[in-house]
Amino acid sequence: MEKKITRTIVGCLAFMLIVLGLFINRITADKDLSIEEFKDLGAYIILPNRKLEGFVLLDSNEGMFIPEDFNGKWNILFFGFTFCPDICPITMSMLSAIESDLEEKISDEINFYMVSVDPKRDTPKKLKQYLRSFNKNFIGLTGELDQIYKFATQVNAPFMPVADTSDPYYTVDHTGSIVILSPEGRYAGFFRTPHNKENIIKALNALVNQNK
Repeated sequence: MEKKITRTIVGCLAFMLIVLGLFINRITADKDLSIEEFKDLGAYIILPNRKLEGFVLLDSNEGMFIPEDFNGKWNILFFGFTFCPDICPITMSMLSAIESDLEEKISDEINFYMVSVDPKRDTPKKLKQYLRSFNKNFIGLTGELDQIYKFATQVNAPFMPVADTSDPYYTVDHTGSIVILSPEGRYAGFFRTPHNKENIIKALNALVNQNK
């Protein structure tokens, strides 16, 4: 009789532990975010994600870069230029801090890019040197102006190309938004300004985890 009671008690305790474990896992696990919840974090998600039409760029190692090269990981892009006096270094510094603060398993699933809107001055070598001052993992993209413009218009990253000018210190008007491309190389949305580092980290965690 006592053995039966003991087995019953042990069984009840085991069942309660299983239920408790499932409950704890449910409340601690990262939950999928809705479109509205992403928006609250400053991330505007585009559904369905938009396919990119063909373009050819150069990366900061002077290699040819096409849309398919975005496949396999999430991609975070900022459109700027190395002579930019304010918003570009501020944003790239923030992205470097974000990349460093992400858990390794999350950061391994994301590539960070700066796309030049000033290819006249931003050679691959110049971009590489510039990005090294922020983060050794960052990738620079440049190329012919028409190819950059074709890419930028597809991901809602407008900029105003500068016509021939004799001013060596000219600036380029461009968006401050941060573009999001999916692991399928599609336009998935953007982070709108003003940017909040912690909110971007939360959104990136959710994007990577929801895609698994």
